[in-house]
Amino acid sequence: MPEPVRTGSIVRGSGVKKYRFMKAPIYGVKNVPVIDRLELDKLEAGKKHRFLMHIVTDGMSMPIYVPLLVAKGLKPGPVLGITAAVHGNELNGIPVIQRLFKELSLDKLCGIVVGVPVANVPAYLRRTRRFLDGVDINHIMPGAPNGNVSGVYAFRLFDRIVRHFNYLVDLHTASFGRVNSYYIRADLRHEITRQMALLQNPQIILHNPPSDGTLRGAANEMGIHSITLEVGNPHTFQRGMIREGLTGLHNMLHYLEMVHTVIEEPDHQPVICKSSEWIYTDDGGLLTVLPQVNTMVRKGEVIGRIHNVFGDVVREYTAPSDGIVIGKEVNPVNQTGGRMIHIGFPGEP
Repeated sequence: MPEPVRTGSIVRGSGVKKYRFMKAPIYGVKNVPVIDRLELDKLEAGKKHRFLMHIVTDGMSMPIYVPLLVAKGLKPGPVLGITAAVHGNELNGIPVIQRLFKELSLDKLCGIVVGVPVANVPAYLRRTRRFLDGVDINHIMPGAPNGNVSGVYAFRLFDRIVRHFNYLVDLHTASFGRVNSYYIRADLRHEITRQMALLQNPQIILHNPPSDGTLRGAANEMGIHSITLEVGNPHTFQRGMIREGLTGLHNMLHYLEMVHTVIEEPDHQPVICKSSEWIYTDDGGLLTVLPQVNTMVRKGEVIGRIHNVFGDVVREYTAPSDGIVIGKEVNPVNQTGGRMIHIGFPGEP
C-alpha cells in the first residue's frame, strides 16, 4: 500500500494553504506536491518543479491527477507550454517533454517552460484515444465548467493550466490504425505561428486555421500563439520522431529568446500545403494504400485498392490532384466510408 501523505505549505491565492506530498512507491511517485491551481509567479526561480494537479474526481471519490513539469528560469521571459497525450494513445510527445526538461539549463533560461506529458489521463490509462464518455476532448475545447464529464475535464485542463501560456506546442501523433509524416498544423497567416512551425524542421507544414474546438484553436482564441506538431504514429515510441521533436523545441526556445543556442537547420525545406483532404473509401474490404507518407502523388495515380475476402480487386482509387501524402491508413480492414489517405495540396495560403 502507498505510504500516508504528509503535508507542507504552499502560497495560494491570498494566503498560505496546505498541500499534500504524494508518497506512492507503487507508482514510483514520491514527494510531489498536489495542487489544484498553477501559480507560476509564486514558484521559486532557478528551479525545476514537479506537480500533480487535481483536475477531477472519479466514481470512487479518488482524485485524478494531471502531471506537470515546470522549469522557471532565473530571468523573466515568456511562458512556453508543451502538451502531450491529449489523445490517450498518442505517446511520442511524452518522452519529448521528459528529455527537454532534463536538458534545460535553468541558469540560462529566461521565462518559464511548462510541460504536460499526459493531458488526457483517463484515456492514457485505458490506452484509448477518447475520454471516458467516448468524446474526443480535442474537439470540445475549452470545455464547459458545468458540462458533462468530458466537458468539465477539458475546461479545467484549459482553465487551470493552458490559459497561463504565451505560446503552445501541442504534441500529437496519428490515430489508431494510421501513420503520419512528421508535420505541423498551423495558421500560416500569422508570422509568429509560421515561424514556430518552420523551426520544428518538419517534412510538411499544413495551413490549418483552427476552428474545430481543438486545444490549439481555443488557445489561439485567447491570444496564445499555438501550433500542433504531429510526431509520428500512435501506441509506440519512435526514436527518430522524438529526436526531431526535441530539436524543434530547442530551436523555438532560441527564437523566443528564452535560451541562447544555435538553430539547427533542416536537411530539406518543408513542403507547405495550403489545404488538405482525406480520401474515403466507398466500398468495404481489405485495403492497400500504395504511396508512402511524405511522397508526392500525381493526379490520376493509383493510390489504393480494395480486395474482397477472396482476394479479388473490387475497387481502385486514384489521386484527385497532385499532392503530398501527409498520412495514411495501415489497418487493412476497411469498411465503406473508412479513411484511406490524407493528401496535402502544396502552395501558400
